[in-house]
Amino acid sequence: MIVKIKAAYILIFALLETWLKDLVLLGLRFQLAKVFFASGQAKWNGFFVPNPDNYDLFLYEFFCPEVIRPGALLLCDPLILEYEEGSLTVTLIEHAALMAGVMEIVLPLLLFVGLFSRFAALALIGMTAFIQLAVFPEWSHWVNPASWWVAIGAALLVIGPGRFSLDQVFGLERK
Repeated sequence: MIVKIKAAYILIFALLETWLKDLVLLGLRFQLAKVFFASGQAKWNGFFVPNPDNYDLFLYEFFCPEVIRPGALLLCDPLILEYEEGSLTVTLIEHAALMAGVMEIVLPLLLFVGLFSRFAALALIGMTAFIQLAVFPEWSHWVNPASWWVAIGAALLVIGPGRFSLDQVFGLERK
């Protein structure tokens, strides 16, 4: 009796995996891509036209907030909450803001079509880790939403993008 139950269990879930795994992986790719793509769109005013508010977001909300977050990376003068005019720090933050805007468009697009999916997932995990450790080091941000982004990215990194991907079409994934 137990052998039959075991065999039925294995058969049922092998069939479910065969039919659902690739749909689930497609859904995971779209879910992770949607979050970062939406964030990336907010950083642009048009095709290759950066939103200037994005620089303020990085300069003041992320790295020099009015209410200092314990453990967050603070890059401005903590006494006056300002940057030294023309400093290298400001230049680096502005470049980081631009790169984040580019990556938050390019990496999700790669996930949407399933091209270089594992690389895109790994890069988004890295972005999430930076956001979590340097910008919002609170436990509440980790629990929701950062842990979900990392979990989805890790699943895609470990399992791959599934059959409904350009990675499969171009032979970038093992069969």
